[in-house]
Amino acid sequence: MNIVKVEHLSKVYGKGENAVYALNDISFSVDRGEFVAIVGASGSGKSTLLHILGGVDRPTSGKVFIDGEDICALNDTQLAIFRRRQVGLIYQFYNLIPVLTVKENIELPLLLDNRQVDETQFKEMVNYLGIADKTEYLPNQLSGGQQQRVSVGRALFAAPSIVLADEPTGNLDSKNSAEVVKLLKDSNKKHKQTLILITHNEQIAMQADRIITITDGKIANDEVRR
Repeated sequence: MNIVKVEHLSKVYGKGENAVYALNDISFSVDRGEFVAIVGASGSGKSTLLHILGGVDRPTSGKVFIDGEDICALNDTQLAIFRRRQVGLIYQFYNLIPVLTVKENIELPLLLDNRQVDETQFKEMVNYLGIADKTEYLPNQLSGGQQQRVSVGRALFAAPSIVLADEPTGNLDSKNSAEVVKLLKDSNKKHKQTLILITHNEQIAMQADRIITITDGKIANDEVRR
């Protein structure tokens, strides 16, 4: 069953002769619980696509359905609620709030949505992430790998139906990269969360159920591996 359905999606910057297509009439769907890797050269449109799927950016034309709802038709307030409840976003450069502790960063999506934090679940999450002894640290007191674990925790803790990861290992060494990918894969399998991950790393992409290759704003290849 589809959880994501993209119809004729385009994102254009500029007008007329100066128009640049970041995305050019893209259509595809993603099944619930599927792990999809999106690959392509820098500037191919991968991040633009991911940001539109997460409601961070809006397309020039086309539609994106998440669980049957056209998120492109939502206003800014509705989109903010959608992101908090439906989507976990993970970025290459962590995007943690520097004045908040590890605990506060992980709990932030729930608190913004006025939801109660389950302390037992929080303890399970930080143990799972291997940062149980860092919960009162600020981001600048952590290594890059630890910061990305916090970012993963923030994305997963609110139990979203979709996790979107934009080059989550791009700023990490090979050991931390492997550990972060394992965390995401384990959550994908255990909780049936749909995982859509952008990567330049071929070894990471090969672990996905499916690889979509973007070239010049279009889908050049869509390969189901499992």
